[in-house]
Amino acid sequence: MTAAKFRLASAAMLMLASLSATAQSKDVVVDPKGEVPYVIDQRNVVARSGFDLCWRTGYWTPNAAAAVKAGELPVGCQCDKDVVGAEVCAPAAAPAAKAPAAAAAAPVAAPAKCDFSVNLAADSTFAFNKATLTPAARATLDKTVLARLGSCAKVDSLIITGHTDRLGSQAYNQKLSEKRADAVKAYLAGKGVKADVVDTMGAGKTQPIKRCDDKLGRKPLIECLAPNRRVTVDVKGPAK
Repeated sequence: MTAAKFRLASAAMLMLASLSATAQSKDVVVDPKGEVPYVIDQRNVVARSGFDLCWRTGYWTPNAAAAVKAGELPVGCQCDKDVVGAEVCAPAAAPAAKAPAAAAAAPVAAPAKCDFSVNLAADSTFAFNKATLTPAARATLDKTVLARLGSCAKVDSLIITGHTDRLGSQAYNQKLSEKRADAVKAYLAGKGVKADVVDTMGAGKTQPIKRCDDKLGRKPLIECLAPNRRVTVDVKGPAK
């Protein structure tokens, strides 16, 4: 082969290599904002040489190649990856999937209570000017207080409050109301209720639940005021 034919064959091979490389290259489309460090055409595609190299402009620098974007990565990642650096060209890691939120803590159920109140009124009231429990009052205490105390894990407090009607002085009725409360306490203690959880007090005639007309005769007035001659029992504590 003559020297002329060899040069012609070599040029043809280089042209074919150039065309093949160009055909296999993917267009690098850049964001034209700012100074692009590579030559671009009207489509914002980086121009390449016959050997598939990106044509740099006169103001090309490694920093500029790493700053201008071509998609999600800098343009230099497709044109000068060895200069820009693999760490810059690594695709952004997908955000780690959030761990499922911890299941909301189940609400803690409030402890069951053994709170209740009993009013010894109606047929369980005291006789006029007396602090003696009637059989009906004792039966009411058995059914509504003692029976319910059995469902309590413990008794935190048991308050007994005595009351009177409005007949008589405040001082006299105060003492009478205290005696009525003490009578209930003594009965409950006899049934096994611990005295250290029981408190007694007298309200005298200050908290009436029934009002009656003074125009009634004395006996009808005493009968009308009977609901006020009572004792209330208030229990607080946790249930079993």
